[in-house]
Amino acid sequence: MRLDSDLTARARIGNAALELFGSEGVGRVSIRAIAAKAGVSPALVVHHFGSKEGLRAACDQYVISLVRGDPDDPVDLADASGLAAMLEEAEPVRRYLARAFLDATPEAAALFDEIVETTQAWLDQGSAEGWARPTGDARARAALYVTWLLAPLAFGEHLSRVLGVADLHSTDATLRYSQTSLDMLTHGVFTDERLLSAWNSAAANRGTP
Repeated sequence: MRLDSDLTARARIGNAALELFGSEGVGRVSIRAIAAKAGVSPALVVHHFGSKEGLRAACDQYVISLVRGDPDDPVDLADASGLAAMLEEAEPVRRYLARAFLDATPEAAALFDEIVETTQAWLDQGSAEGWARPTGDARARAALYVTWLLAPLAFGEHLSRVLGVADLHSTDATLRYSQTSLDMLTHGVFTDERLLSAWNSAAANRGTP
């Protein structure tokens, strides 16, 4: 994983685990395979991470650290160069997330929950600062927002076919579908409130809060 810019043994092992877990799934990858890809011995993998589960936990924590960002050096998502650098850095992470959520393990569920918590705090901050709209259900908005962002990972094969791209996880493909997603989130899809009004009426008739 991209813990830092150097290539220490620990960093190489983390990078190898992130990439192999993302391409093949945690259950199909052995410590020996990770060690071979990192160019170290299996014993050194165990020395640094204890076990394959320890490696998975380290990968999860790395993913969460990217979601949270560095409070001392935050990435300005409105800055093109900063956004491009972040997307390049996150390509192995996108593959890892896609595989993790398809595996549907308890660890993946915990990871999803933590991403939702972090995203809710971020969107709440946006509402307070004026760059995100207020909402009556902050929890639901955060969960749906995260699901929206992760949907291309879960439907990667189908989106690749429909969009005509060989690798949905590549930075170029991500920029393409994310641009469309952001346009929909920023400007909306519908031009009036007829669907929202009908939905609210249906909910009110059922007594749904």
